[in-house]
Amino acid sequence: MKAHLPIVILLLLAIAEAAQQKPEKNNMDLVGYNDLQARSAYQPTIHKQGDRWIAYVGHHGGSQMNPLTGKQENNGTSIIDVTDPKQPKYIAHIPGEAQTPGPGESGGAQMTRVCDGSQLPRADKSKIYLLRSFGNSAHEVWDVTDPAKPNRVTVVVSGLRDTHKSFWECDTGIAFLVSGPPEWRTRRMSQIYDLSDPAEPVFIRNFGLPGQQPGSSGSVPTELHGAISTGPKGNRLYFGYGTGANGIVQIVDREKLLKGPKEPTESNLMYPQIARLDLPPDMGAHTAFPLLGMQLGEFAKQRLRPGTAAAAGVDHDHDGAPAPDRTQSRRDFVIAVGETTANECLENRQMIRVLDITTESKPFGIASWTVPESSGNFCDRGGRFGTHSSNENLTPIYYGRVLFIAHFNAGVRAIDVRDPLQPKEIGYYVPATTDKTDKRCVGTGADQRCKTAIQTNNVEVDDRGYIYIVDRANTGMHILELTGAARRIANFR
Repeated sequence: MKAHLPIVILLLLAIAEAAQQKPEKNNMDLVGYNDLQARSAYQPTIHKQGDRWIAYVGHHGGSQMNPLTGKQENNGTSIIDVTDPKQPKYIAHIPGEAQTPGPGESGGAQMTRVCDGSQLPRADKSKIYLLRSFGNSAHEVWDVTDPAKPNRVTVVVSGLRDTHKSFWECDTGIAFLVSGPPEWRTRRMSQIYDLSDPAEPVFIRNFGLPGQQPGSSGSVPTELHGAISTGPKGNRLYFGYGTGANGIVQIVDREKLLKGPKEPTESNLMYPQIARLDLPPDMGAHTAFPLLGMQLGEFAKQRLRPGTAAAAGVDHDHDGAPAPDRTQSRRDFVIAVGETTANECLENRQMIRVLDITTESKPFGIASWTVPESSGNFCDRGGRFGTHSSNENLTPIYYGRVLFIAHFNAGVRAIDVRDPLQPKEIGYYVPATTDKTDKRCVGTGADQRCKTAIQTNNVEVDDRGYIYIVDRANTGMHILELTGAARRIANFR
């Protein structure tokens, strides 16, 4: 196939292939690596357990040999001891759901969340619990007190059409599950459970956008990807709907959601909503990451007189209490991250979009950011090029300072968000491919072409400041650290 391509294209392909045979980096260094048994990876969660740090990594569907058991196992949840990040040790694998033939994602166990029983209100205080999806059909809780010997505690809910990126509040036990009950008109919406005692799940309610609920008519709004909660104190949920098209960002009053009328009528679904922003057709909202209480030095001298029209939208906190110290410099934002899904730039590229939500009922876009394609000839490298997701751990080392974005074949990018009006890249790391990296193809039959490409799929950070990236194309998990000028922006002490 390559012999028939023009010389210029062959040269670009050679440059792109050579670039991926060694890591590319700026202000980020590799600390440690684990191949994750060559399983396609989704969500990493890093949790401190006593004197140990454990990484729980969810996987897409498929199967691989598990050397620990000597068996071929359906991709599920990898458990890795990262106490010494230079020498991560694979200690267990929990098999997931079998992959089914056909297009789209199926099988595996993509999502992971972990809570200590000592923090959950009604749990066994000596236990540590893993909440995970089971393929597309269920959500489960596992006892991972001994991470090398996980035991299933319960199935929270089963019989679903799909699952995805759930959120679990460890201090309250409330879990916002992304599910697809068969009676709903969309394959992904929110099911809310009280998992304060993980062994005894208590259903609270189903929730989604009007038009998604059973019995409704008309067009169905785009499906949910996930939510981020600020808990009882912040009293907000930030929902992101859509992958690479027709995205929606929704801001919800948490207390009204939990305590309001639960029958999924249109009026009841609207009751807890504070704002809904429908994005243009070419924009998705895979992740809606809140940046709240940001201080913008540029506007530090802009004092707003209480009672004026200019101050009306910014002089109250989320709980409605007066905030007389507010000025134009203290503002709230949401970073909406879309997900690119097609290989080799054969669709709209997804980026990060910064939304100003200081006046919550009137969110609006103020900035965007993307990796310049020409900086690495990324469209020619193969696989996906564009954003997927951000880290979600709110450690003060990084929160309000540095946000990490998984960018598929452009690796992970570190973004300075101290001024959300002007997000700036301050570092990146693009891993080298390995003999385990899977090919990514476009076209069919005689017109199909395949390339081996890094596909950095998700990123997370731990409370020590290490950065964890996992790869969709079976390359494994890389543990990184900031260096140079980028490290000085973070809040290491």
